[in-house]
Amino acid sequence: MLKFKLIWDFRGPNAWKIAEHHEIHLKEYIQLENLDISITGVEQISDNHVITFLIVNKDKMKLIRDALKPNRGQIYND
Repeated sequence: MLKFKLIWDFRGPNAWKIAEHHEIHLKEYIQLENLDISITGVEQISDNHVITFLIVNKDKMKLIRDALKPNRGQIYND
């Protein structure tokens, strides 16, 4: 099944801490909505750019995108 990586960008000297905190909220949303999503994470892109992401199946992508408003997304290849 086609999967998407929904991405939230954080920039600046506190980007890592903010991204980690955002991941907590993503996990809370997943649990609250009883979604079958097991892949979330935080990645450092550069010194001042960190992302939080979750991986979602195509059939749930629009629903989650509209609810959580990520900055961007891309096709996910595992």
